[in-house]
Amino acid sequence: EPIQERFFRPHFLQAPGDLTVQEGKLCRMDCKVSGLPTPDLSWQLNGRPIRPDSSHKMLVRENGVHSLIIEPVTARDAGIYTCIASNKAGENTFSLELIVAAKEVHKAPVFIEKLQNTGVTEGFPVRLECRISGEPSPQIFWKKENESLTYNTDRVSMHQDNYGYICLLIQGATKEDAGWYTVSAKNEAGIVSCTARLDVYTQWQQPPQTTKPKKVRPSASRYAALCDQGLDIKAAFQPEANPVHLTMQPGLVESDDL
Repeated sequence: EPIQERFFRPHFLQAPGDLTVQEGKLCRMDCKVSGLPTPDLSWQLNGRPIRPDSSHKMLVRENGVHSLIIEPVTARDAGIYTCIASNKAGENTFSLELIVAAKEVHKAPVFIEKLQNTGVTEGFPVRLECRISGEPSPQIFWKKENESLTYNTDRVSMHQDNYGYICLLIQGATKEDAGWYTVSAKNEAGIVSCTARLDVYTQWQQPPQTTKPKKVRPSASRYAALCDQGLDIKAAFQPEANPVHLTMQPGLVESDDL
């Protein structure tokens, strides 16, 4: 007596959801299907059949998992993917959307302007500044000698803006502030460091100043806005900030030396 053959329509046991993959990376879509006889699988992108080529591969593993592998992913691979499983008993499908994200740019940090050796009269404010570029935006680390400066205090504070300007502000410099300062910038693409010296002079070390009021010459830097014994941070970060002219106090060095 002939054995009656049984047929089962394809049924997806495992199927991926929507995917977001970065341009240039690998994308893998895995699915598992049951059915008798063993179903045939085909893939479509936006309704058009996908043909295997150098960047599109279709694999079947021993455990029955079918994979569509795209490497490298390009913007043209974005869209709606449909997997069709068919056999004598019928067919079944699933669909998902592949979103291709723009390639992330990686540029190692570089100094556009480096830290400069600086001198300041004891009791007066001083800034150590530089400018850095890098993609993605680098993390900034400050050190004095070999000690990390990890948090701001009322007197010593670290600043950076969206234009790559980095600044360490010291209000009322003391002899203990003198020394070597290092700033480091780090991102996924690399790390770069720069070191400069801060000298703090006592009042008598300075050339005698006339008591006649002087105007502070504004330097090209946005950090040059001096405010009494301190630095006006708000003005320092305004690109269009007007130079602040102030009366010089005895012992205050010219702004070029700050």
